[in-house]
Amino acid sequence: MTDSTVRIDGNTLRLPGEVRVRFIRTLRLPETGTHALPPGLGEFPVRRVEDYADTVPAEWRARGGVMLPVYLREAMWLSFGGTAEPAALQVGVGKVCAVSGKPWSSRLSRNPQNYVVLPRQPWLDGINSGKGTVRQFVAVPLGLGATVEGQVTGEEVWGGVQLQSFPLRDEELGVWREAQRRMAATRREMTVGDYGGALPMAAQAAPAPAAAPGGRARSAPAMGLGVGGSMRQEVYRDDRPLKAWSEEPAGRVFVHLVTPPEWRRITGEAPPPSPVDRAAYTRAGLPWFDYYDQDATDLAPTNTLGSVQPVGDWLGDDHEPWQEPSPHQVKPLGDAPGKPVEDGNW
Repeated sequence: MTDSTVRIDGNTLRLPGEVRVRFIRTLRLPETGTHALPPGLGEFPVRRVEDYADTVPAEWRARGGVMLPVYLREAMWLSFGGTAEPAALQVGVGKVCAVSGKPWSSRLSRNPQNYVVLPRQPWLDGINSGKGTVRQFVAVPLGLGATVEGQVTGEEVWGGVQLQSFPLRDEELGVWREAQRRMAATRREMTVGDYGGALPMAAQAAPAPAAAPGGRARSAPAMGLGVGGSMRQEVYRDDRPLKAWSEEPAGRVFVHLVTPPEWRRITGEAPPPSPVDRAAYTRAGLPWFDYYDQDATDLAPTNTLGSVQPVGDWLGDDHEPWQEPSPHQVKPLGDAPGKPVEDGNW
């Protein structure tokens, strides 16, 4: 019997098939122009919802999964480093597919493609919104209409991030393993360290309000993902037939996004400090990145995701100073079980 359990190992989510996902903090891009891939500023801390059943909202307990703290307008990217065998991974933002713009589905689709293929896709920084580009994932509160969910569906009900993994069918996996044994060269493993790694943060975290009396559960400010600036990143087309993949997902997980003050109230932990400002990062000469896979084909965006507008249209212009990285700062990138996570109804 296949183990469909999703596990959490440190800050890494491990879905069946050795699919590993980390949520990486990063610099927020300007909402105009197209930019290189921003650096990694360390991992978001990830905790199981079930470990805080007395302090999380009731709807979170019903959905299960995990949670992480994120600041208003903070940006993130998803790292898929460490995946050994091929897998198809669906990524939802408020139960809208980040690849196709279609509603969340328990089935893979190719018209349009509603998943990324691992390990070919080493990371995903945003929604598939342009030819060879994505628009950055940026955290915003629900209720303003600024999320991808709100713009695509006209409602903001779910928020958060949803992940669902599909393995190759047994016969296809056997063929792949045999081909691997015959290959002399192996693919270089992509890690967070290759993409910037952890870097110094600002010294102070935002102060948090006092917890609710007795630490009782209450409704938490709901967060979802909108979009920010555009960057050069391809979302790769699957070169296998759809029938190569399992019809049913092997594992799934709901990722709740929580404000830093609520993170302190729910977990008792201090939230991580805000990332270093982007102008200081650029002035320090630290790297940005470009990634290219000559054997892969970019997946064309759908009109649905191409029309999603940046969060500045709702929250006002971004006044944080921007300093363009110099050409030498843009670096080319080439060619043990943890605790199980409880799933719920979503």
